[in-house]
Amino acid sequence: MIDRSMSATPPTFRHSLLQGLLFAAALLLPALLFWPVEEWFHPHSVNHVSYSVVVISLMGELVTLRMLAQFPGQRSKRTVIPVALAWFGLCLAGVLVWRLPYSVYYLAAALPLSCVFLFHHVWLRHQQVQTLAYIPVSGMDRLPEVAHIRWHALDAPAPLPPHCRAVVTNLHAPDLGAAWQKFLAECTLQGMPVYNIRQVEESLTGRVKIRHMYENDLGSLLPSPVYLWLKQVLDTLFVLVTAPVTVPLMLLTAAAIRLESPGPALFVQNRVGQRGREFTIYKFRSMGMDSERHGAQFATQGDARITRVGRFIRKTRLDELPQFWNILKGEMSLIGPRPEQKAFVDGFEHSIPFYNYRHIVKPGISGWAQVMHGYAADEDATQVKVEHDFYYIKHISFSLDVLIFFKTIKTMLTGFGAR
Repeated sequence: MIDRSMSATPPTFRHSLLQGLLFAAALLLPALLFWPVEEWFHPHSVNHVSYSVVVISLMGELVTLRMLAQFPGQRSKRTVIPVALAWFGLCLAGVLVWRLPYSVYYLAAALPLSCVFLFHHVWLRHQQVQTLAYIPVSGMDRLPEVAHIRWHALDAPAPLPPHCRAVVTNLHAPDLGAAWQKFLAECTLQGMPVYNIRQVEESLTGRVKIRHMYENDLGSLLPSPVYLWLKQVLDTLFVLVTAPVTVPLMLLTAAAIRLESPGPALFVQNRVGQRGREFTIYKFRSMGMDSERHGAQFATQGDARITRVGRFIRKTRLDELPQFWNILKGEMSLIGPRPEQKAFVDGFEHSIPFYNYRHIVKPGISGWAQVMHGYAADEDATQVKVEHDFYYIKHISFSLDVLIFFKTIKTMLTGFGAR
């Protein structure tokens, strides 16, 4: 995977100096506001604990943002505030558990200053463009069009351009002659990464193309059973911890649905889950009664079957909250490919190669395909979503799940992909 957080053009001294000043401001400016200067470095436990919370939080936030930056499309500043809040909350929870003294006012002032430092860090990375050299052999005619990537064609085996991060080519191309092969060997010996175009496509687009499944070992789509077990434990804990908030919210949603239209508040339907097994999924009803009396069909933009309350809960994804019960039953996860109806699955199995491999993991309430692509309204869009699902299964990890969680919050606020 290409390291998307690495820059082709290193930051200038002015930018590096500004980063250092912002870091110092986040640490010392709150002390200037609330403590006399002579007490800044006084060996009070309050000072030490407060400084430690800010430093540990900032280090954790930088590491987390760097981890998230390795995935496609992650140069957005929208991840800064959730990451900052999560780390500050985690550090503060540790302080409270150990009953350590700390300054509330200091930390309250340090949090927004830390966000300013992180925003500048992300902005600085956003300004930097990677240069990837490529050998224009067969199979290289359609390079991924991704922002912050500068493609440089190599006309002959010659020295690479300045700040080049890697060389990309089709390693299986029949016209990759001996001269180019020797050139690639020299690049490798000099420490310059050489990537096959398939790896680059996956890394930059977040999709594993269906045609590439023929080249991959299917074993690469078998996630670690240890992580899958840990994932289930974390999912269950999340549902239980958030119950004091989600249960009243579900009661209010159910009441709003019943007040607007007759019929039950819940919509119950069979879906296909892990290993192709069918299970019963629970959702809040967002359509009128008998909305599928003519058979299963995709929801479309402006679908007349959707009620006013239904349109709101679909946009904010509140209609998915009853699936927390599916998580407690072990049938679903917070993050994973969305489960489809049996009628759709049967059709896609015949028209989309390897479609069933998306059932290797448990289906999720949200997933990589949902936050990157949105809803699918036809078979072509479904194929693109399947390619996103394959990418998720191949690269499943805690950091990717955290990223999807943050992007899901953004999706709930913006209504991205809602139908």
